[in-house]
Amino acid sequence: MLAFTFPGQGSQRPGMGRPWADHESWELIEEASEVADRDLGRLLLDAPAEELKDTRNAQLTTFVSSLMVLDAVERLGLESAYCAGHSLGEYTALVATGALSFEEGVRLVSERADAMHDAGTQQEGTMAAVLGLDDDKVEVACDLADAEVWVANFNAPGQVVIAGSPLGVASATEHAKRLGAKKVMPLQVAGAFHTPFMAPARDRLRKAISEASPRDTDVPIVSNVDASPHARGSEWTALLSAQLTSPVRWKQGLLALADAGVTSFVELGPGGVLTGMVKRTVTGARALSVATPDDLDKLLEFVHSGVSPTPLTFEGEHLFATERLVVSPAAGVFSPVGSFTDGAEIQTGDLLGHVSGNDVRSPFTGVLQAYIAVAGERVTNRQPIAWLRTA
Repeated sequence: MLAFTFPGQGSQRPGMGRPWADHESWELIEEASEVADRDLGRLLLDAPAEELKDTRNAQLTTFVSSLMVLDAVERLGLESAYCAGHSLGEYTALVATGALSFEEGVRLVSERADAMHDAGTQQEGTMAAVLGLDDDKVEVACDLADAEVWVANFNAPGQVVIAGSPLGVASATEHAKRLGAKKVMPLQVAGAFHTPFMAPARDRLRKAISEASPRDTDVPIVSNVDASPHARGSEWTALLSAQLTSPVRWKQGLLALADAGVTSFVELGPGGVLTGMVKRTVTGARALSVATPDDLDKLLEFVHSGVSPTPLTFEGEHLFATERLVVSPAAGVFSPVGSFTDGAEIQTGDLLGHVSGNDVRSPFTGVLQAYIAVAGERVTNRQPIAWLRTA
């Protein structure tokens, strides 16, 4: 089984969009720029490292870059059995599975980035990576610091991130070294993410998440909060809210995916940090990072060398002679039109919706059995939109 993973803040790099500028999937960047009312193309092509470090830029560019890579992968016809995202990447996973529409994701990530940036300016915080020390000893180091410092990320065996006040992190660093840590590396961030310091951001974001009303998905997403798979949209309002102030249990999530039968992990987006974490965490797992168009050929080789992705399934996948599929004429966001419901009579030429300005019209006459695509879902060229049964 195959799982897609999506990186979080910190994976952004100057010029990371340049290899994609002439690719068909670049259209996502243009769409996201319109929704966010920002020139994301410039950030991906020309912004210096210092500008990209700003939380408001880092989160949005990483999010849209990952979805651009996903779009390119879906054009190859590849899909996954599970998804997971590290911190910010969880929002990418929600859009990837259809729990959130593309526009909802862009708006939520913009709001999240603004809220976390503001929380970071209200209360000074910092983070550090503790290497070569067991999880429980890192927690002991935080306790011994007797200050505002907590575990923020359980990334992989021997790789834990702590966060809190500068004084608290400095004290916990000294205790971690005495307990046997091989190295403690300060991280260049603008706040103590995934700690109680983010409570103001959590309060601000809770309403926006609730209004987005995440939908149920066919592909489960493993949550950072409890390291468990979730497919019910109603559960994500609380999970995304809690994520801001609780540690990212990435290592535990990877192990949960392995327990579910996942043997191959493909990281979609800039960097390749998550791929390294898989190799450190899951014994015998196969892992690949896809960050540029050149990596797409490597992905096909990776899949065909022994991994068969589990496809998304839908009612009517196995069609009989009297059944027909209406497919998308292009790649983009699907927007249904009209008031067609299951059981409605569809005539040849009836307009069912739009994809990136292209009409989705039925080439058949028949009875609508079900919509396969949902409003706001990103679809690929020739992806099924609706299922008809002819007379």
